[in-house]
Amino acid sequence: MKILKALLAGFAGSAALNILHETVRRFDSDAPRIDLIGEEALYRSLNSLNINAPTGKNLYLATLASDFISNGIYYSAIGFAGKKNLFLKAAASGLTAGLGAVNLPDKMGLDDEPVTRCNKTKVLTVAWYLIGGLVTAAVFSSLTRKG
Repeated sequence: MKILKALLAGFAGSAALNILHETVRRFDSDAPRIDLIGEEALYRSLNSLNINAPTGKNLYLATLASDFISNGIYYSAIGFAGKKNLFLKAAASGLTAGLGAVNLPDKMGLDDEPVTRCNKTKVLTVAWYLIGGLVTAAVFSSLTRKG
């Protein structure tokens, strides 16, 4: 049962992260565009495997789905770590993911401009992942509360 609760909480955190990304980017030109990095990574990966990569809206939807799934699995680990210092672990996981999202694309040969455009973009990128981790902790805590 703990596995299911951890997965549910992780996917709740992933949903929060994706809702933030998708909503704010429509209103703020400095908002992170992690979706663009994901599209580039997915397109390149599939092409390197000689698989015809989707384009346009299909590429966007495939990227959104893979992002939701991968972040959900990542955030689920917060619940597997147990309830002791849950929010501290969640904050550390969120900050780690956010800092990775800002610092790793360039090192992976991807265009990092969508998350490094300005300091505000960098801060928002890290903040979104932090919020995803904290939402995960809150949901897991609620699901495992006794009584």
